[in-house]
Amino acid sequence: MRRLAVLLLACFVTLVVVAPPSSARGHGPVRYVAMGDSYSAASGVLPPDPTAPLQCLRSTANYPNVIARATGALLTDVTCGGADTGDYFAPQYDGVAPQLDALSRDTQVVTMTIGGNNSGVFIDSLLQCGAAGLSTLGQGSPCKDRYGSTFEDTIRSTTYPSLVRALEAVRARAPRAEVAILGYPWILPASGGCFDRMPVAEGDVPYLRSLQATLNDAVARAAAETGVTYVDMSRASEGHDACAPLGVRWIEPVLQSTNPVVVHPNALGEAAMADLAMRALKRV
Repeated sequence: MRRLAVLLLACFVTLVVVAPPSSARGHGPVRYVAMGDSYSAASGVLPPDPTAPLQCLRSTANYPNVIARATGALLTDVTCGGADTGDYFAPQYDGVAPQLDALSRDTQVVTMTIGGNNSGVFIDSLLQCGAAGLSTLGQGSPCKDRYGSTFEDTIRSTTYPSLVRALEAVRARAPRAEVAILGYPWILPASGGCFDRMPVAEGDVPYLRSLQATLNDAVARAAAETGVTYVDMSRASEGHDACAPLGVRWIEPVLQSTNPVVVHPNALGEAAMADLAMRALKRV
């Protein structure tokens, strides 16, 4: 009996010493696909990604690359500035494949920020409200007075179902993957604004803020409907909008900006987005 116990102990010690760690017994790094628009691509943030199509304005400091470096994941990055959900299904530019083509049954993690470019709502509202704000020298609410609920109505009627369709397609192409979609960090504060940097009339600041809340709500509802993880940026990005000082803000303003692509996340914002995405996916 004593001899048997000694033999079993020797076998146990051999297994402990010789057996590789669990990570070595795995199947290599996590296969991670990053999809989405300029907020995913970090358009305007240095350094640019030399492997990306020039039109995509992709940065190696975007949140997918931050995640991949932090976790050791094997990244396939198809993020592209200007993308909307239609570019998941069809080429965005000549030589730029539909983003869904990057997915397979072997894909393990997918992240994205998408929806802001659908129907041109985001860019149109910023351009129109900026022009309106300049026309009144920052007084009143000329954009709200002119457009009312038009932008938000488009998000509810058009952007939301497009998001659902895109996320369903992602789930179908990568049925085993953890999928996360990030909301958009706040561009403007709740009130007041900063006309010298973001030329939006004071009364239109809460109007645009409400529009962004409607967009993020559409993203969140689409995620819930399709079983996708929603990464809420609202609370974390409070106080880090384009009106915050350099070193605090996550979004670069129209004027006095450090990025050539304005009203987009800077490197600090991309790092914050990466952190929240990793926490939501329990990768940290």
